[in-house]
Parts: sequence; structure tokens; C-alpha cells
Amino acid sequence: MAGGPERRLALRVDVDTRRGLDEGVPRLLDAFREAGVRASFFVTMGPDRSGLALRRAWRPSFIRKMWRTGALRLYGMRTVLSGTLLPARPVGAGAPHLLRQIAAEGHEVAPHGFDHVGWQDGVHRMPAARIREDLAAAARAFEVAVGIRPEATAAPGWRSTPEALTVQEECGYRYASDVRGVAPFRPLTAAGPLKTLQVPTTMPTMDELLGAERDVPRALLAALRPGLNVFTLHAEVEGGPLLDAFRHFLREAVRVAEIVRLDEAAAAAGRVATAAVTRGNVPGRSGWLAVQEETCPAR
Repeated sequence: MAGGPERRLALRVDVDTRRGLDEGVPRLLDAFREAGVRASFFVTMGPDRSGLALRRAWRPSFIRKMWRTGALRLYGMRTVLSGTLLPARPVGAGAPHLLRQIAAEGHEVAPHGFDHVGWQDGVHRMPAARIREDLAAAARAFEVAVGIRPEATAAPGWRSTPEALTVQEECGYRYASDVRGVAPFRPLTAAGPLKTLQVPTTMPTMDELLGAERDVPRALLAALRPGLNVFTLHAEVEGGPLLDAFRHFLREAVRVAEIVRLDEAAAAAGRVATAAVTRGNVPGRSGWLAVQEETCPAR
């Protein structure tokens, strides 16, 4: 595969659980150190209530995903029961030293919501006041843990709505990474375009490819295209059972693409198109996601 600087790859690491922070993040820091690259870490700041995700079990798509990915192997029993039979430990707020270590090693660090499961399962039903409360709680916890105000955010589970994006605008973030899409854009709402730049995830994730592709690293390399590519990995997955597969992908990716942080990609975006955000489905992912709709001319 021909490579070159025309391909840029932004690495976004989602840290959804306490296990992912305690065990997956140090392994990923080692991998990034070895490869000589920097990434952007988005960390859930509030309680790890992952066990409540089992409420989704009535969805056939969720059951298929759990079976296909081997969820217990990927996440572990402690995480699967967290917030139900086991206490919901705080994620980012409970380990500020790890967040500071991420930043000290040259990576970007920002909040990934406060209550991951609560937001992912309920944002489409939340009133504006509840959305504002969750965003504020995440920002406060991040500032206490890291010592600086957050400059970016990423919605849990790629779930957001035009209403949530409008409320989020009040936070004054430099950019957000809330949706799946094809290129950086500004969300277009009924009231007009928002100022907060969206840098969407553009590539499939490893867990979406499990069971569908025999060689997951090769499939990811084949998905790289000219321009900006945004790959989201999860500390619990690529920092756990799929670490070797991720290391293989990363070793090959640095040969064919320039690796950047998301904030660097956002700063280089320049004039971008506007696009509506709507609900959509992504192969290998359970339930709806917020997706970038057809774009309008750059402005």
C-alpha cells in the first residue's frame, strides 16, 4: 500500500471503565512510547456503571454484538458487574495521577462524559438541564483531577442529539468528537451552524470488525484513505485482549500515515463544511449512533 504524508491518522482512546484506566491505559502508553506517537485520551470522569448496560440485552443487535466480540473476555467480570452487584468505582475522578501521567507523556487528555452508561442510554430523552448538568459535572471533575479546564470532549458511545450539541456549545470547547462521519465539520441545527468543530470518528473500530474480518489489522490498514482518518480505540479492548493486534496495526500505520492528536487535527482543519447530525447505524455496533449527514459547502 502506498503511503505518504497525504494520509494522517488521529488516534482517539476512549476510557469507559475503571479497569480500562487502571490496566489498559498503562499498556497503551507503553505502545505509544514504543511507536513514538501521541494520542488523544477521552476519559469518563464519573462512576463506572458498566453493569447497567445489561439492560440493553433485550435488543437482538446487542446480544449479537456481545456474542461476536466475546464481551466477557474483552471487559472482564469486574466490569460487567460494576454498578450492579459490585460498587461503581469512579473512573477519571478516582485516579487523577493516571490522567496527569497521560498529559505528562505528551498526549491530549479530555473528558468522555460523566456517567457513560447514563448518557449513552438516555441522552435522547434528557432535558437541556440534565444535559448541562452532566457536561458540567464532567468538566468540574476533570479540572479537579488534572488542574486545567478541558478544551475538548467526546460523547459516550457516539450518542448525541442536535439539542445536546446546542447545549454543549455553551462550554466553549475548541472542538468535540461526538459522532461518526467522514471529515471535520460544523453541526448544522435548525437555528444555524454551531461554532464547535466536530472531528468525527471516520474508521471502524476493532471490536466492530471482530467476527467479520479474519485479519483485523489488515482490514484497518485497508480503511486508511487520503486526508484525515480518525481511529477510536478503547482502553479496555486494545489495551487488553486485542493489544497485540493493535500493536501490529500501529507498527504498520506509522509507515503509511502521519500520526497526530485530535487537537492537532482540529487546529489544521481550516474552513470546513457544515452538516446536520442525525441518527444512523454502523455495522458491528449495537443501536443508533449520531452520524454526520450530507455536508453543505465550506463556510
